[in-house]
This record gives sequence, structure tokens and C-alpha cells, in this order.
Amino acid sequence: MLPSIDHWLERHEEKLLLLLLLLLLLLHNDMSFNDNGNLVLPGSYNIPWMAGVQDFHPLSLITIPGTHDSMALYGGPELQHQALPLRDQLMLGIRFLDLKVFGVFDTLYVMHGVLYQRSTFKEVLDTVRAFLSEYKTEAVLLRVEPVSFEKTKVTEMVQKLIGNDQHVWVTSGMPNMGQVRGKIVFLQKNTFTLGVPFIETEGKSKVSNVKDKDNRIISQLNQANEGCGGDYAVLTSTSGTGLGTFWGMFLTPKRVAEKVNPWLNQYLRQFYPNHPRPCFGVIAMDFPGIDLIQTLINLNWW
Repeated sequence: MLPSIDHWLERHEEKLLLLLLLLLLLLHNDMSFNDNGNLVLPGSYNIPWMAGVQDFHPLSLITIPGTHDSMALYGGPELQHQALPLRDQLMLGIRFLDLKVFGVFDTLYVMHGVLYQRSTFKEVLDTVRAFLSEYKTEAVLLRVEPVSFEKTKVTEMVQKLIGNDQHVWVTSGMPNMGQVRGKIVFLQKNTFTLGVPFIETEGKSKVSNVKDKDNRIISQLNQANEGCGGDYAVLTSTSGTGLGTFWGMFLTPKRVAEKVNPWLNQYLRQFYPNHPRPCFGVIAMDFPGIDLIQTLINLNWW
């Protein structure tokens, strides 16, 4: 005769509890990494965090969370760098966007590699402007990387799009926070000549060993701290991919971020007792989660 369900549950209660606990642990996602495209913010979440930055602070003295390849949501594991759409990234606290654009006739398309990311540059501007009209204490830094055949024309096309908009910073001088509230701040480099100049810390995106990537990021952050407060913005990218390397061929951007982001979160928290805390400039990440973004923001509260 088969045992009853109740009898079976009684005999295996302890094993079932252990199995449930293990399942919960496996399902738990570190909040410094996010590959979920649905944004859920706590009710008390401080969206306009730049309101707490004093007006006289230059942008180059602020630690700013950003996304690398901000619009790269499509193309499969090899090409995807983000899970959240642009508006949600901004709501979460991201204040630096990294865009690759391709100009065709009179339209700028947002790309990643050869893949169109289902948005024009005008649509990006409209989204950022709408966010800044609602949260006027904030500023959004925007890096434009031309990937067109005629890269020099991208600057002209962007200039035509923004016209004489007073809510866009296109000059090369380093502004303070008070000067750019409610504004888009362009960053210039190479063939894109609008906005504040920036430098990138020296690091490699190719990854065959994640531990080596961690050590390179430490070196990059040291460089960033030394460069903070100058006449240019400092940008560090934590993005990595093993694609194209023998040992790391299965390390997609997501798999790298899944390991790097929790480590980075803990590494940065060691600076919390410091007064003043170090400045790391702009840190552009793949798949950043709420905890990591908040850790970066909290470095600004001296």
C-alpha cells in the first residue's frame, strides 16, 4: 500500500526544508548586478541624488555612476551590455550614458557594432530631456562615439539636432554642478568635438581571467582618483568580455559583470570610513544593480 502524502511529508520534512533553502540561495541575485529588464524601486528611493551635491563642486570632482554601451540591449549574449531601458537607467541613478551612433542622410541611429539598437539619437535626447524636465537638480553626461563612415559629420548632425537649446552644455570648460542642473553635458573626444574633454583610464576589455580584470580595475580607479578635479572628465569602464580569447570564450559581458559587479561593490565600500572619500570620476558599467549604483553615489557624501 502506498504511503499517504502527509506521512511522506513528515518523513522528508527536514530534507525538503534544506532543499527549499538551497533553492532560495540559488535564486538570490546579488543587488549589485541586474540582468532583469523590469525596474522596481523602493518607495523611498532617492532618484534626484545630485540635489545633494553642492553647486560649487566641479563635475570632475564627483563620482558618477554610468553605463557602458548604454543602449546595447539587443543582439544576444555577445552584444548585450544592459538590461534596463534608458529611462529606467536614469531613474536608478545613472548619470553618464555611452552611445555609439551611425549617421545616415539626416538621421543618427544608435548602434552596437553593426546592430541597430532600435533607437535614434533624437529619441535618446527626447528621453533624457523629459527626465531632466522632471528632475531639474540632475545633469546627464553624454558621450557620443561616431561609427559612421564620415565620422566628422556626426558632430554637425548632433549640433543641428540640439540647435540653441540652453539646456545642453557644449563648451569645453569644466562646469560646476550649479551650472549644469537640468542639462545634458556632452563629452568630447577625437572626432566628436562638442562639450567637455575627457580621458579614459588605461584598461583592457578582453578578459580570460576575471581576477585579472579585478586587478586592472583597481589600477584604473587609482588613475581616476589622481585625475579627479581637473579640467577634463575621467572615465573608467569596468566592462569586459572573454569573446575572442581562448580561455575566456564563454565569458560574455553579462557573465563578466555578474562576477565583477559584486566584487566592485565590496571594493568601493572600503573607502566609506575615509574623510574625504576618494573621487573616481565616471564609472561606466555593464548590468549595474541598485546596490552598486548606490555605493558609487554615496562616495560623494564627504
